[in-house]
Amino acid sequence: DRDRDRDRPATEQSWSEEWRELGLGARLPRPGARMTNLLFVQTGFGVDQHGDREGEGATKAAVRAVRNAIEFNAIPGAIESVPGGRGEMLIRVKLGVPPGGERGEGSSSEPMSVDLSHVSKVFPYGRLMPIEVVVGGLSFPTGRIVCELGDKDDLAICVAASVSIGYDEKKISGNNQENSDNLSCSTGSSHKTYSTKDGY
Repeated sequence: DRDRDRDRPATEQSWSEEWRELGLGARLPRPGARMTNLLFVQTGFGVDQHGDREGEGATKAAVRAVRNAIEFNAIPGAIESVPGGRGEMLIRVKLGVPPGGERGEGSSSEPMSVDLSHVSKVFPYGRLMPIEVVVGGLSFPTGRIVCELGDKDDLAICVAASVSIGYDEKKISGNNQENSDNLSCSTGSSHKTYSTKDGY
């Protein structure tokens, strides 16, 4: 059922137990949705100094980066500014993740792995657009290995996150997008941009 599909969480794992009990959790965007109106851009950073990089990748650092981007902000204006209120607010996430490979020191052109279902758990409402992951962030040695925490080396991972919110000013209709369950993307979205040279 198309309507039911639109209202399910961004992934079946995207609701944390906390959000599930409250009836909250980010949902998939409506088919064909684009962020034409950009309201708010937040940035954050997350660091993970310990753990199994082969098994966990940069997931913990990515979750911390997204939480850092949004946890110090309140956006009550979204209720009136976004058609349909906060439930229809579009959320676009871009993550800068250190490259994979040995010690994450640029030996790969691909970013370290990130479990995007864990990233999606951070958002209590809105419509989560496909998450973009690019090579970025930072990896560095800490000089400390804690075997009890799963460390195999002293590598620390830093992820940078951009979290944008906005909405699609046009009513979107049509078929569901293919692979709408996929939380990863490589394409950007077009939105209105304002320049001081135009008097804004």
